[in-house]
Amino acid sequence: MSEPTSTAAPAPGARPEPRGGLPRRELAAATVGGIVESFDWTVYVVFASFFTADLFGSDSLGASIVAYGGFAVGFVARPIGSVCFGRVSDSRGRRFNLLLCMSIISVASIAIALLPTAATIGVWSAVALVALRIVQGLAYGGEGPTVAAYVAETAPRRHRFLFSAISYGGIMIGSMLVFLTVAILNATIGEQALRAGGWRWGFVAGGLLGVLALWIRAYAPESGEFEGDRASDATRSPAIATVFREHRRALLTIFLFTLGGTVTYYFALVYLPKFAAAAGVADTASATSFMTVVLVVVLVAMLIIGALADRFGVLPIMRITFAFNVICVLPVTLAMVRGVLPFELAAIALGLGAAGFSAVGSVLCALLLPAQVRAVGAGLVSTVTVAVFGGTFPMVAEALGAAQLRWVVPVYVFAAALALLAGTRTVTEVRLFTENFQKEPNHVHS
Repeated sequence: MSEPTSTAAPAPGARPEPRGGLPRRELAAATVGGIVESFDWTVYVVFASFFTADLFGSDSLGASIVAYGGFAVGFVARPIGSVCFGRVSDSRGRRFNLLLCMSIISVASIAIALLPTAATIGVWSAVALVALRIVQGLAYGGEGPTVAAYVAETAPRRHRFLFSAISYGGIMIGSMLVFLTVAILNATIGEQALRAGGWRWGFVAGGLLGVLALWIRAYAPESGEFEGDRASDATRSPAIATVFREHRRALLTIFLFTLGGTVTYYFALVYLPKFAAAAGVADTASATSFMTVVLVVVLVAMLIIGALADRFGVLPIMRITFAFNVICVLPVTLAMVRGVLPFELAAIALGLGAAGFSAVGSVLCALLLPAQVRAVGAGLVSTVTVAVFGGTFPMVAEALGAAQLRWVVPVYVFAAALALLAGTRTVTEVRLFTENFQKEPNHVHS
């Protein structure tokens, strides 16, 4: 069944620009959520080697794989959260849901910092950690899609992909803050103290960032588009089965984009230092520290890509950046592993490959669905995809390394990157995309 015209979201160009210039409070409220999300999830991966012995009773390879399983299980909870909190977002409002989700996230992060060790309560320390990660996963399942919907609905038409890049740039900032936190703790208390409980400060920092996010969001207004739909009684969410029946092409496109984007992101911007260290071409500490430089480069690239997408159209910019990603993955990784290309140059190249989807993906995917199903529809597909392919990535990569099959990792990333290019084909068959993007002029600046 084709996508119905009766539920179409208003064309971005049809809604008025926000009063008082650019919607800075809305943008800040969205961006700070990305910072907290990235910090909380990256801090788990980066600090796992420090807290595994404390909370899992051992620092063996088996315990490390189980610890990364705790990372993956949080992603498994996201689809459930996207349905529950997505319904709240599509009915009660974007702002209400953003405040609710961030409150849960902050409390869970502080609780992780206060967990007793395995030496004190045995296996229950690991059980409690996994339970708290599930709680955070549920909240993030509603947080991410709501942020995307909120930015899509509040960004001015002429700056929507620049706003997308800025809001998603919070992910990069959050990751940078994690690596900065590691560097500060290493310099002040040292690695031995980190393993002896100093890792808890990372989760305390995550909780405090969540409190800051709540303060910023308290001053952000509701989405004008959502308010307009609520006033016209248009925010009654249809059954999820109806969403999948009437918007199949849009949901397929969101799946392809999310698959390629999440695998590329976790390989290039999270797991790469450990991959390089396992290959013997970089020291874990120095490689991890250099990722701060990579993230700065990627953030700048995202802002440029977002501005170019606003200026020349999102489709050609996606095709160029996604093709660059596909072309780079295998040769750059192979050159790094063989010592032909220094880790630093390889990390920057692979990071730039991840910049394309990071810049435009979240807002674009949100705009492929009408407002009344935007959070729950896009959220369910994206969170399931991230859970299956993103949340499991570190664990799968570690398992492949243990089986002497580490060479499969970049091949896996390459295959996922091809999905991004496939998405640039299916997106042209989505009605809302053709109405809101392909029919508008390339020069959208007034």
